[in-house]
Amino acid sequence: MSGRVEIEYCTQCRWLPRAAWLAQELLTTFEAELTELALRPGKGGVFVVRVDDEVVWDRREHGFPEPTAVKRVVRDRVAPGKSLGHSDTVPQEEVSP
Repeated sequence: MSGRVEIEYCTQCRWLPRAAWLAQELLTTFEAELTELALRPGKGGVFVVRVDDEVVWDRREHGFPEPTAVKRVVRDRVAPGKSLGHSDTVPQEEVSP
């Protein structure tokens, strides 16, 4: 894996600040593991996070992500052994029965 993350966001919805904030969170957490983080302008309500071209979060399916949830899915792909500290604790509503 190359460690490339892409955040595609809707320009019509003005979601650049949200995408940039998530990008900052990921770059801070994975500064040694990521080789690239790209912000990709899109349209039609899109907000999708990809790791090495694989969709790991789609707003249409999962709603807007909490940074901790995205950090976990990114970590699982780029640095599986990395501890995320308190972000590793899965909220009860995310645990499936």
